[in-house]
Amino acid sequence: MKPSSIDIREPVDSGIESVADDRLMAASSTFTGVLPKMTDQGLESIHKVSSRNQFGEEQDINIVDEIPLTIKIDGEELVTLMTLGTHPEKLVLGYLRNQTLFSDPREIKSVEVDWSRELAEVSTVDGEGVKGIDTSRRTVTTGCGQGTILSCTLDKLYDHRLPETEVLQSDIYRVLGQIKDFNRAYRIAGSVHGCGLCRQGEVLIFIEDVGRHNAMDTISGEMWLQGLSGNDKIFYTTGRLTSEIVMKAALMGIPVLVSRNGTTNMGLELARDLGVTLIARAKSRQFVALNADNLVYDAIPGGKPRVVNTEKS
Repeated sequence: MKPSSIDIREPVDSGIESVADDRLMAASSTFTGVLPKMTDQGLESIHKVSSRNQFGEEQDINIVDEIPLTIKIDGEELVTLMTLGTHPEKLVLGYLRNQTLFSDPREIKSVEVDWSRELAEVSTVDGEGVKGIDTSRRTVTTGCGQGTILSCTLDKLYDHRLPETEVLQSDIYRVLGQIKDFNRAYRIAGSVHGCGLCRQGEVLIFIEDVGRHNAMDTISGEMWLQGLSGNDKIFYTTGRLTSEIVMKAALMGIPVLVSRNGTTNMGLELARDLGVTLIARAKSRQFVALNADNLVYDAIPGGKPRVVNTEKS
């Protein structure tokens, strides 16, 4: 039963928090076909409720939504996601992409979200749903809200090993310096994870959701619609760098993951297999780099440039 303060029938204009420039938007021209038609049913995710503090005093506090959204493909139920509901259409697209159910957004005719039924209806161009894929076999992951990975995702995973990409220490510092300006829901109400797509230290897109996997999928959906490559990007997340997050980074073509949290051993092993660099426990000007032979130390703590001896012995 939903709290009385939530009215899920009143969508609001809640555009993705982004500082994308013309170079980012121009990438959409790489698609020549018809992209999916989509509703625009983003919800306001933060509400005030009454509470009492440790002294028994009444006070209003902010809390965030957690709403189920069931995805159906050509009428067949696939999965139910728990989400803030701020960008449901792009969350659905990113989920389908990161589960490797579709290889191109132009295979999808439309995504229609109806919050009165807590339903996202996906119609494909051929109307035949997901063909030749067993969607019943699922692995429950450590993602917030118990994420799932379909068996077909695992089957195709190793098709996505990434080439080694140079990453600058100074770009990591720039991302860490900017990211605090984007986590609006966390500052107001807490209880969410945030993810950011970054390039050369600049935050291009930032999404918050109740689970980091949802936030990552939403960014993936936005990238898919715009035809954005991930090979020159850094992905930031507030959550752990688990195998699921590494897997999705590889599927999105993103070679560098940065987190203020740690990693798991399986996450690290998979990162080595897929060519993903992990920057963990990253706060201020500190971090721990793993699988990071491609990391260029062009700045030292304190911001002074590193002196490199270029003379050959």
